[in-house]
Amino acid sequence: MNVPFLIAKRYFFSRKKRNIISIISNIAMIGVAVGTMSLIIVLSVFNGLEDLIRAIYSSFDPDLKISAAEGKSFETDTEFMNRIRRTPGIAVVTEVIEDNALLRYNDRQMVVKVKGVSENFFEQNDIDSAVVEGSHSLYRKDGYFALIGRGVQYQLSIRTGNRFTPMQFLYPRNTKFNPLNPEGAFNELNITSGGVFAIERQYDDAYVFVPLQFAEELMEYGRRRTSLEIKVDKGYRIEAVKRSLQQLLGESFKVQNSDEQHTSLLRAVKVEKLFVFITFAFILLIASLNIFFSLSMLVIDKKKDIAILASMGATKETIRNIFLMEGALVAFIGAAYGLSLGMLVCNLQQTFGLVSMGMATSVVDSYPVKMEVGDFVLTGLAIVVITLLVSIRPARKAAAMSVTEHI
Repeated sequence: MNVPFLIAKRYFFSRKKRNIISIISNIAMIGVAVGTMSLIIVLSVFNGLEDLIRAIYSSFDPDLKISAAEGKSFETDTEFMNRIRRTPGIAVVTEVIEDNALLRYNDRQMVVKVKGVSENFFEQNDIDSAVVEGSHSLYRKDGYFALIGRGVQYQLSIRTGNRFTPMQFLYPRNTKFNPLNPEGAFNELNITSGGVFAIERQYDDAYVFVPLQFAEELMEYGRRRTSLEIKVDKGYRIEAVKRSLQQLLGESFKVQNSDEQHTSLLRAVKVEKLFVFITFAFILLIASLNIFFSLSMLVIDKKKDIAILASMGATKETIRNIFLMEGALVAFIGAAYGLSLGMLVCNLQQTFGLVSMGMATSVVDSYPVKMEVGDFVLTGLAIVVITLLVSIRPARKAAAMSVTEHI
């Protein structure tokens, strides 16, 4: 029989008239509940934001991306490409040339990201499903076409399919600048807009997809490529294929999965989540100080009980454990309520989208949430540590109390 727990439970659930000690205990319990609920909700929102970032980039990113370890481009040839295509697990290899260029349309102009891609590009992503006007096809019988972001279209007032007013791209040539002929310092090519896509603002306001051959001619890249985008075949693990490619290509190339292509952004979210956890754990500690005060007052109130228990043979360890259990009851009951309320709020947000993000996005309208077991475990550990910190001193004071003075 666990005597300390039974006595602590008796103190906690006492039906005697409420006094200041029970009021402070209830305030402490409510504080722990609110703090725990807030911590679970905020951590779940950060988990949801991580998934949202991955969902946004999933329409744009390949399973694997090969790029140069140094510089922004690398040379390719038939043998090089065949070695990559023969790697087990490779389904699609898309050649990419991507760089900034100046886009003119009528009397307007802006700098855009031109992404030249080979014909199999749309076999490994869902950008074609995000087309809101025209067609995603870049290679047609009647020539080359461009797929532009909706933000680019709005800023330049581009009319889709207008062959009489094509888009004009300018890219600096790799030659010495001649002040007598400034226009000769730029390559200039025209192309017609064949479609408009809408994924997310950061893409819609910047990207223009063009055929690979068009980008080659505009930027004078020849057989150089800025990256190769890989779709992994079904039945193969992305990490296994990544290791095979890295071993094949050596240290001169980077092979990145989807998360590694946006390491800085995802790391920033994780760092923010860590600091939020530390902040809310500190708030929980402040809220739990009421447990310290209530236990200190309870020790004073129960002096005679402690003396009687000691005279009956209770050890100092037993007396100390009674008050540790009392603190644990207050904290853990509050934590249980907080965890339950946190789960309820997260489920309501997932189901009904109660809180809107307040921003235009084609992915979600409300704040995404995702509950993870690890967050519950960390929150539980934080509560255990905090409870020990605020309970140990009153418990030691009770154990050190003199029997003869209070019998």
